[in-house]
Amino acid sequence: MSMKRQPQEDPKPRHDGGGSSDDKRRRRVPSLRSVIMEVVNMRRVQHFMEPVLEPLIRRVVKEEVELALRKYMTTIKRNCGKDVYACELRSLKLKFLDVISPPVFTGTRIEGEESSLKVALVDAHTGQVVSSGPESCAKVEIVVLEGDFDGDDGDNWTAEEFKNNIVREREGKKPLLAGDAFLYLKEGIGWVSDISFTDNSSWTRSRKFRLGARLADSFEGISVQEAKTESFIVRDHRGELYKKHHPPSLSDEVWRLEKIGKEGAFHRRLSKERVNTVKDFLTLLYLDPTRLRNVLGTGMSTKMWEVTVEHAQTCLLDKKVYLYYSSGSVQKTGVVFNIVGQVMGLLPECQFVSADKLSETQKDDARNLVICAFRHWEEVVSFEDESSLMDWVMQISAVQFSSNSSMMGSSDANDNVLTSQKISRTDYQHLSASTLDIMPSFCSIAGFSSLDDYVLHGIDNMDVRFDQPLNFPVKTPTP
Repeated sequence: MSMKRQPQEDPKPRHDGGGSSDDKRRRRVPSLRSVIMEVVNMRRVQHFMEPVLEPLIRRVVKEEVELALRKYMTTIKRNCGKDVYACELRSLKLKFLDVISPPVFTGTRIEGEESSLKVALVDAHTGQVVSSGPESCAKVEIVVLEGDFDGDDGDNWTAEEFKNNIVREREGKKPLLAGDAFLYLKEGIGWVSDISFTDNSSWTRSRKFRLGARLADSFEGISVQEAKTESFIVRDHRGELYKKHHPPSLSDEVWRLEKIGKEGAFHRRLSKERVNTVKDFLTLLYLDPTRLRNVLGTGMSTKMWEVTVEHAQTCLLDKKVYLYYSSGSVQKTGVVFNIVGQVMGLLPECQFVSADKLSETQKDDARNLVICAFRHWEEVVSFEDESSLMDWVMQISAVQFSSNSSMMGSSDANDNVLTSQKISRTDYQHLSASTLDIMPSFCSIAGFSSLDDYVLHGIDNMDVRFDQPLNFPVKTPTP
């Protein structure tokens, strides 16, 4: 029979409040077995987790580093601004240096208002022409664009938008541009060669065209924006036969003036009254504007009349002026006018009074004198310009003053009067002879025979004639 071991009593008695401090310390210290097991378990976990944790940690660390680097580079770019951008990509753009001269007709060379159409390659930031580098000699293509093509801000568009707005010829038609549509820049500038349109713009959505320019070459690290002109209408070539001239010339047919259509109602009215040229129109305008207004009739409104007159008055005239002295009165007065009969002033007693200082009555008298001058053109004196006229007037005034002074101190006043008259008459006749041979008659340059029928018909009964060569009045002193 087995014997049960009796439990041994603790050598020290226990207290009601708990065990001693040594007992507590003994209970907290793990056993050797548990420590060994824990170490074995940890190594087992490390053995299985290490292949999983290491790639995960590496990936997380890599992403964090890359994110930090991107933030750092963004900060640098933001601080450096355009300098960093310029280093990455140079921004250039093409630009038309001229405005296309209207009107544009099919088959007619496209030109700028000042000269041939020019294209330049400029820096997008500074606007300076790129005159050096390989891009300054690049090849450029000229294309036709829709008239309503424009970027969101007027100057910004993508290459794709530009391409989508290029206009191609209609089916069965020739290419829109005839001639060489390519050019080469020289020091950043190129001239558009002899190109023209083969079709009008009436069939497009905007009824207008633009010209565009794009780089045919490409350069690494450089972006080049295309160029475009302002929109314009292209008309058929036959329309050129009816276009107006700005400014018109004196020899132009009268229908070249605005609001007067070729073979239209106004043209027929004017032709019936033998107003065939712009010169005829201006002459009648200055000599008898009421008559001209009545010829055109009520079909021409006041606004149309003003436009036509304004256009006619832009005609370029030479600087020559003409002088005519009346002989119908004792006190002779001269009238100064230009080639179309416009009064420029009066010369009473060799004292020039400009037209803007004349009264309405004086202006009417001056116009009547011009009409007399056209009737007696052989007595009209021409001068190269106003300055030469004034020099001549001063010479004549000096002669008269000298003659009057000598008369006051002479015993034979009548002889001095005759001498004075002879000098004045000789000077005038000399000028007349020198100018008549180079001054064509009014019949040939202004259509005197035609104007005589409808402008000057009212002066047929005027008793205006010269019985003797023209001379200047000299006052005879009272004896």
